[in-house]
Amino acid sequence: MADEQQSAVQAPASTGRWGPPPALTGFVVLLLAMFALAYGVGSAAGPVAPGMRSTVGDAGSSGRSGTGGGTMGGHLGGDR
Repeated sequence: MADEQQSAVQAPASTGRWGPPPALTGFVVLLLAMFALAYGVGSAAGPVAPGMRSTVGDAGSSGRSGTGGGTMGGHLGGDR
């Protein structure tokens, strides 16, 4: 009787194929679902500030010469 119980407890035979752990698969599925949800919400909301432009370098707006920008070249964008 003890021999019959031991044979039922044996590990399943390996098929030789590797598969990702279920936790990794679940995490990847959750990550993709969250990305899809965030993309859908962002698409529905549209652009946050479609008309926003940099005012650094515009001669008529602030009276500066445009040399005090935040990048190495002194310009943040726009006309050079």
